Amino acid sequence: MTFQKNLGELEQQVMDYLWEHGPATGEAVRAAVAKDRPLTDSTIRTVLRRLETKQYVRHAVDGRQFLYSSAREPRKVAAEAVRGVLKKFCRGSLEELLTGLVDHRVVESAELRRLAERIEVQEKKRKKL
Repeated sequence: MTFQKNLGELEQQVMDYLWEHGPATGEAVRAAVAKDRPLTDSTIRTVLRRLETKQYVRHAVDGRQFLYSSAREPRKVAAEAVRGVLKKFCRGSLEELLTGLVDHRVVESAELRRLAERIEVQEKKRKKL
């Protein structure tokens, strides 16, 4: 299943909080995010509901409160975002993306070589299992 729903700035702040702190009430999320901007209870509830609709967040009931937690790991969300970039801008080519990152000095070619070596080591480990 692929997810094409992008996160807005406030949604990203909420996800960052949940990824860092784990399950939390809507009030705890609001208090944490409100350090940067004032938010009402209804605003944070709306954001959390939207994140549930987008399948980033799920909730459990604890007494009379909802406890919100991340439904997806940050690495998975990042991988899905990269997949979307590949499709939209690089004709599905990872090579084109990586070449562009090196060409525009976002990533050093030496870093890509180190990553390739790590991947090769991981692949050898998997084959032994």
